[in-house]
Amino acid sequence: MQNFLRIADGLNTSSALRELVTQPELWDQNTLRTSHPDTAHADVSDIWLWFNAIPDTPDGVINDIQTVEYPAWTRLPSLRRMVLDLIHRVNGVQLGRCIITKLPPGGQITPHVDGGAPAEFYVRYQIALQSLPGALFHSGDETVNFRGGEIWWVNNRVTHSVVNNSADDRIVCIVDIRSA
Repeated sequence: MQNFLRIADGLNTSSALRELVTQPELWDQNTLRTSHPDTAHADVSDIWLWFNAIPDTPDGVINDIQTVEYPAWTRLPSLRRMVLDLIHRVNGVQLGRCIITKLPPGGQITPHVDGGAPAEFYVRYQIALQSLPGALFHSGDETVNFRGGEIWWVNNRVTHSVVNNSADDRIVCIVDIRSA
C-alpha cells in the first residue's frame, strides 16, 4: 500500500470513548471545518484539541503552521495520552491539528485533497477510536476499513474520502505531526 500504513493496533479505546460519551457538549464547538462553503466534511461532527488560532476573518487559516490548544485537550486525558504516545512513537517534534471527528452511519466525507500545512508541513495519522466493518477510507486507488484501536498513517496529499456504511458512528482522532 502506498497511501496507508498501520503503525499500531490493539489500543484500548474504551476510556477515551467513555470520556466522549460523558461530555457531549464538546462536539461542534468549532464548525469552521464542517460548515464552510464546499466543505468535504459537512456530514461530520468535530472536537478540536489543537487547531489554528482563528482570527476574526479566517482567510489563510489553512496555511498556518502554528496550532494552539483548545479546551477539550485537557478534558479528554485518555485521548491526550494516546496522542502523546503517538508523537513519541513517530519521533515527533511538533503537534499540528488534532481533531476528533465523528461520521454517522450513512455519512460521507466527499473526495478531496488536503493542502497547506496539514499536507505539506505535517504528516497525517489517524487513531481509530470506533470503526466498524463498512466504514471505508479511500485514498488514491486504495481502501481500508480501520478497526477500533488501530493507528494509521494516511496520505492526505492525494484524493481521499470516507463513507460510513456501518451501523454506528465512525470516530477517529486526526493527528498531524512534524517528525525530526
